[in-house]
Amino acid sequence: MAVCARLCGVGQSRRCRRRQRQNQQDQGSDSDMDEEEEERIVGQRQGDVGGGGGGPESGVATAGPSDACEYGSGHHVNRRGCTERTSTGPPHPQSLVELPPELLVEIFSLLPGTAMPNVALVCKKFKQILHTETIWRRRCMEEFGMKDDLRKMEVGGVSSRDLYVKRVNPRVKSGRFMKLLPDYEHMDYRDVYTHLLHPYRHILGLWQPDIGPYGGLLNVVVDGLFIIGWMYLPPHDPRVEDPMRRRPLFRIHMWETKKATVECMYGHKGPHKGDIQTGKKDEFSTKCNQTDHHRMPGGRQEEFRTWLEEEWGRTLEEIFHEHMQELILMKFIYTSQYDNCLTYRRIYLPPTMPSDLLQPGLFKGTYGSHGLEIVMLSFHETSARATKLTGDPNVPAGQLTLDVDLSRPVVLPDLEQQRNIEELSRLVLGVHEEVQREAEQRAKGASATVGGAAEGACGSTSAEAGVEADHGACSDSCQPDPSSTSTNVDEAKPFVLPLGVTARNEVYPRTCRKCFYGTGLIAGHGFTSPERTPGLFVLFDQDRFGFIWLELKSFSLYSRLTDNLAHAHAPNMERFEAMLRNMQSWTS
Repeated sequence: MAVCARLCGVGQSRRCRRRQRQNQQDQGSDSDMDEEEEERIVGQRQGDVGGGGGGPESGVATAGPSDACEYGSGHHVNRRGCTERTSTGPPHPQSLVELPPELLVEIFSLLPGTAMPNVALVCKKFKQILHTETIWRRRCMEEFGMKDDLRKMEVGGVSSRDLYVKRVNPRVKSGRFMKLLPDYEHMDYRDVYTHLLHPYRHILGLWQPDIGPYGGLLNVVVDGLFIIGWMYLPPHDPRVEDPMRRRPLFRIHMWETKKATVECMYGHKGPHKGDIQTGKKDEFSTKCNQTDHHRMPGGRQEEFRTWLEEEWGRTLEEIFHEHMQELILMKFIYTSQYDNCLTYRRIYLPPTMPSDLLQPGLFKGTYGSHGLEIVMLSFHETSARATKLTGDPNVPAGQLTLDVDLSRPVVLPDLEQQRNIEELSRLVLGVHEEVQREAEQRAKGASATVGGAAEGACGSTSAEAGVEADHGACSDSCQPDPSSTSTNVDEAKPFVLPLGVTARNEVYPRTCRKCFYGTGLIAGHGFTSPERTPGLFVLFDQDRFGFIWLELKSFSLYSRLTDNLAHAHAPNMERFEAMLRNMQSWTS
């Protein structure tokens, strides 16, 4: 009501009262703003030059009758040469500076935090108002997703009592807990924004660590008064529909000195000194300064047993397959080399289009003896592509594991015929041969330009006509109708895996919505002799799909990651596709 009263003309504003004090005193108090400085920065009032009351000694042009400083009958001239009535009337603000402080607080709260330094340079009043806690609290919440009250975050905002204290001493008491953490009672949102959130804003979001063929998924988020780097790990094989597991790799927080501190969270001895370096765009590195915290009393053997239990949820004796034991041991030896320093490259979630078959995003998938891996499903016109975020020695992270042609649906036969692997192979390989023929014809059409520009044009036209004719022959069975790639999927149909096809997870959906021809990437150890082989993409629902690898006679089931991943969406499709190309070059 006070704000409305001052703007609408009811009662006196603080500025009007200050003018009356200035008419009675030769010199204002030190707390009042320097009006000449304000005039220079903000700009002079609008008004007609030549209004009454301005003498030669004033040196300032007075406002005309239309100026808002004119109150009515009985005028006098203030120090700035503004004509005013002697009666106390409502002033009309002529600039932003004249607005009441509470209204300025609301306006400044809408500005991005990066604009505040420039606002503070305008005048003393703005600078003083920018110390208001409300402004910075809103900036922390809207720009970085900080949700809880700053004074209560040490209790429940970041689960600090469970994660950051009991890791060091499970029997620690609350008094010890208070000593381990900063004195939040003497912090304010402006310090948190200025010294923590804003300096490290560039590392928020999704990242892929450079761990050779294995890759990974790191999510850097604001968690209470901490910035935490969470490594996302798939569920234990083969429970693909279980939620993701999270492990903290580093954290950044403030101490009483108003200085952000980086701590490494790797190992089993609790937080210790670390460092973060940001060099190239969309890239940063972490370094541990106390790697002795990563070692265990029992040596490498104890470290391996602990790692195996966390990574696979079992002991080495429980893994009977010898080849699988070798793969696990190889991964432990390789990844252990990166426990003191890691480099991360930014990745984005795929953009969503109305024509997408299902919501794009991240999925967990079964990959035989390699266990569960994370893929990113994205849509590109008439194709769906799954790119590996975590990989293995055969097909490393960053490679295109699945490429599905959405313009070539496959109609499954009845259940008895579905159980026959030969019948399914006949259907899929028929589409595969057709795709190869069309590719060969396009290649011939491109090479027909040798005979001259005119003849080349004719040859190319003939080749294209041949492709269109062949494709038109199967348009009824291969080309979907306009609504076939919409999110309004068809009615569920019975589905069963063919006999002889190995499924890592025997619990898979028994109905599906759509099936499409696609290819999967297979390779030898060390990504040797990579080859795309035909298979069948099976859409079960909006959160699950599968792929039958015909050559391998195996089935992979994929389930969606349901975690909320902030600061991870691509600005546009061009930026996302450039990221995919870069991912493949990282591991090529």
